Amino acid sequence: MSCSLNFNLKEYGYQNFPRSLTKKDKQLLSSVFHEADDGNKGFLTREDVKMAVAEIFGYKPSKLETDQVILKFGEDIYGSRCMKLAKFLDAMSEKLMKSDEDEDIRHTFMAFDSQCRGFLTVEDFKKAVGHVAPHLPMHAVELSFRELDRDGDGRVSYKDFEFMMKYNLAEHI
Repeated sequence: MSCSLNFNLKEYGYQNFPRSLTKKDKQLLSSVFHEADDGNKGFLTREDVKMAVAEIFGYKPSKLETDQVILKFGEDIYGSRCMKLAKFLDAMSEKLMKSDEDEDIRHTFMAFDSQCRGFLTVEDFKKAVGHVAPHLPMHAVELSFRELDRDGDGRVSYKDFEFMMKYNLAEHI
């Protein structure tokens, strides 16, 4: 069962705010450009752009999407449409700023919430963890669930799940 359709958290107060690019994001984009620049030409071909997008966003863009990006941000080099570093940074920055940094968390939550109830039970948690870490003792899974269930109602809400996924242990030691 899939509940990925119409899972709209905006009605619960969650919003997708445009993010700003960090120095680390800019370094990543530049690094990916240079990795994708096969032959150190100083520009990316259509195929290079596809590889770079796959590296940055985790999916292979369609021919249409690649063509649109190349058309908007590319320039003619040696008779074909290519992208230099500055234009690549512009294109990917625009796309990265539009991306929702919580999308992966929502997808993971929806994968755990196989019944599409909007919360996780200990059974949901055991089933999901059993798929990815089958050798993990069940008492450890139950203990983790109880720790996530901050209000003790036997359910882990999306908000609790999001808190856990964003929790940075290094900042709290």
